[in-house]
Amino acid sequence: MSAAGTAGAAGSVGAASYADLVERVLRGEFGPDPRERRVSVAFTTRQCVRHEGRGGGYRNEVLSLRVAEAVGSCAVEPGALADATVEECVGADVARLLGHELAPVRVAALDAYLSHALPHTPANGARPRPLPAGTSLEKSRARARAVAELIGAPDGGTVLVVGVVNSLLEALRARGLGYVPCDLKGGTTEWGEPVHTDALAHLDRCDALLVSGMTLGNGTFEPLREHALRAGKPLVMFAQTGSAVLPRLIGAGVSAVCAEPYPFFWLDGGPGAVHHYGGTGSGSGLAGHLAGGAS
Repeated sequence: MSAAGTAGAAGSVGAASYADLVERVLRGEFGPDPRERRVSVAFTTRQCVRHEGRGGGYRNEVLSLRVAEAVGSCAVEPGALADATVEECVGADVARLLGHELAPVRVAALDAYLSHALPHTPANGARPRPLPAGTSLEKSRARARAVAELIGAPDGGTVLVVGVVNSLLEALRARGLGYVPCDLKGGTTEWGEPVHTDALAHLDRCDALLVSGMTLGNGTFEPLREHALRAGKPLVMFAQTGSAVLPRLIGAGVSAVCAEPYPFFWLDGGPGAVHHYGGTGSGSGLAGHLAGGAS
């Protein structure tokens, strides 16, 4: 099968792996020459959150790069990115940044380029999914429902969740699905369940995978993609990091993506949108079920 033939949605184009995608972008196969597209703005977004009624909170930090009208993003560990790194991205061409020593810079640059070359439109395989206005928790739950609609696990199945978001776990619980929560930070879920730090050790326990785009930036994505491809398991990505990158890997292990480009749901209380790629499109009738289960 050709790389272009791996795409799972009409109008989209795909690659065989993340490395293949980067190589093809550098060759100009996905749009304009990346040596002729420069980053005009680079910035970080830092967030701390504790939703009302939840027992714990978390912190986020995201590197974002702007190429023309598009913004690409990659999550980083809070405090790990030096200001000088952000500043040196400004004015650099995309091709140069795709060879940067830091993975988050490479991912954000690739995401910005692909957001520019292949924006989230129906012509490129995207199906917009509106998110209503609401409190931080209401928007988190709405985003979680939009993600969970794409999961094709069998009734009573088990989902390996990589990148723990309690609203996503809540949506899986509402469907009666089991899950194995994994996150490099460890800890416990909102329900006191231990969070495993080694996702690869638990792959054989799952029927499907639900994985954060953050795995692109920390180097843990490819083993998960390869497992899903070999085992024929659904791999659904929820992507603030790499929202324009991961749809290009549908058919190469990734089965569906809920893409959420900047600005993210947690930045504003007004209405927003995410974009579905791959999957069933209708959520197999799960949207109403999940809406009733997440209060």
